[in-house]
Amino acid sequence: MKRFTVINPRLLTIFFLGIASGLPLALSGSALQAWFTVSGLDIVAIGSLALLGQPYVYKFIWAPLLDRYIPPFLGRRRGWIMLMQVLLALFIFAMAFFDPASHPMWLALFALMVSATSATQDVAIDAYRTEVLEDKERGMGAAYTAGGYRVGMLISGAMAFIIADNIGWSNTYRLMAVCMLLSTFITFCSKEPDQFSVPRSLQEALIGPFKEFFKREYAIAIIVFIVLYKLGDAFVLSLNTPFLLKGLGFSLTDVGLANKTVGLGASILGVFLGGLVMSRISLYRSLLYFGFLQAISNLLYMWLAVVGKNFALMVFAIFGENLCGGLGTAATVALLMALCNRRYTAAQFALLSAVSAIGRVFAGPMAGLLVEHIGWTDFYFITFVIALPGLVLLLWLQPRIKLVPALVRD
Repeated sequence: MKRFTVINPRLLTIFFLGIASGLPLALSGSALQAWFTVSGLDIVAIGSLALLGQPYVYKFIWAPLLDRYIPPFLGRRRGWIMLMQVLLALFIFAMAFFDPASHPMWLALFALMVSATSATQDVAIDAYRTEVLEDKERGMGAAYTAGGYRVGMLISGAMAFIIADNIGWSNTYRLMAVCMLLSTFITFCSKEPDQFSVPRSLQEALIGPFKEFFKREYAIAIIVFIVLYKLGDAFVLSLNTPFLLKGLGFSLTDVGLANKTVGLGASILGVFLGGLVMSRISLYRSLLYFGFLQAISNLLYMWLAVVGKNFALMVFAIFGENLCGGLGTAATVALLMALCNRRYTAAQFALLSAVSAIGRVFAGPMAGLLVEHIGWTDFYFITFVIALPGLVLLLWLQPRIKLVPALVRD
C-alpha cells in the first residue's frame, strides 16, 4: 500500500485548479459591482448584477454533457477544463473593452458568459478531483480545493480592487484574463484520470446518473443525510451578521475584521485540519466526530447571546464555529466524491452538491421567523438541536457508509 503524503503532485494540481475555479467568481460579482458603482450606475442596475450568478445554481442541468462528450484533446476531464479556461480568458479579456457607463448591457452579457463558463469549469474540476484522487486523499483534496478557491477569490476580489485603484478597471480585467490563461499551463501538465466507460448516449448521460444512484440500497437515506448534515451550520450562518450587528450592536469594523480575517482563517484551517485527520481515520468516523463538533460550536453563539456584547468572546465564537464548519466541509466533500460513480462523475457530483446546498438556500427565511418568535439565545440552542438528526441518521447509516466504495463500484 502506497504511503499517503499531504503534499504530492495530485494535491498540488487540485490546489492550483482551485485557484482557477475561484478566480472568475468576483469578476462577474463583487468586482463588476464595484466597476458599475464607480462608473455612476444606479443602485437598481447594480443590484440586478446578482442575477449573473444563476449559472452556478443550475450547472447540474448541463453537467451530464461533460460525462457524455470527450473533447478531441487532453481527455474527458482535462479537455473540458482547458476549453473552459481558454474561453474564460477570452470572455474576461472582452469585458475590458466595454465601459459600464456607455455599454452596460454588453458588459453584463460577457459577464454572464464568464459566469456560465466558470460554472462549467467547476463541474469539470469537481469531476477531475473525484477521479484523480485516491480514497485517503479525498479529505486533503477538499482542503486543497477550498484553499485554492479562496486564493482565487482573493486575486479577483481584494487584490483586483487595489490594482483597479491604480490602473483602472479595464486594465485590471485584462490582467485577470492573463492570470486565467496561465491556469491552462497547470491543466496541460496535469495527469488525466484513468479512463472509465462513458455513457453510450445523451439519454443515458441525462437519466443514467439518477437511475444508477437511486437503485442503490439506502440511497434516499443518504440523500436525506446530505441535506441534514450541515443544516444546523446553515441556520447559524444565515443570520450571523444580523446577530452581531443588530442583535449585539457590534460595529461594521468589528464584524468585518472578525469575519474576514479570523473567520476566513479558521475556515481554511478547519478544512486542512479535517483533511489531515481524514487521511488517518475512516470516512464514517470523520463524519461523526466533525458533525458533533459542528453541533457543539453552535452553542458558542448561544453563549455570546447570553453574555452580550463582548469582542473577545465574539472572536472566539467566530473562530470556533468556522473551524468546526471547515472540518465538516472537508468530510462532506469527501463523502460526495466517494458517492460518485465514475461513469457519471460530473453529473452526480453536481447533483449531490446541489442537494447539500439546500440547507443554505432555505435556512434564511425559517431562521428569521425563529428569531422573531423565540429570540437569539433560544434560536442558537435550536440550531444545536437541528444539527442532531443528521448525526442520529449517520449512526443508523454506519454500516452503509463503510460500504460506500462497494456501493459505487463501476
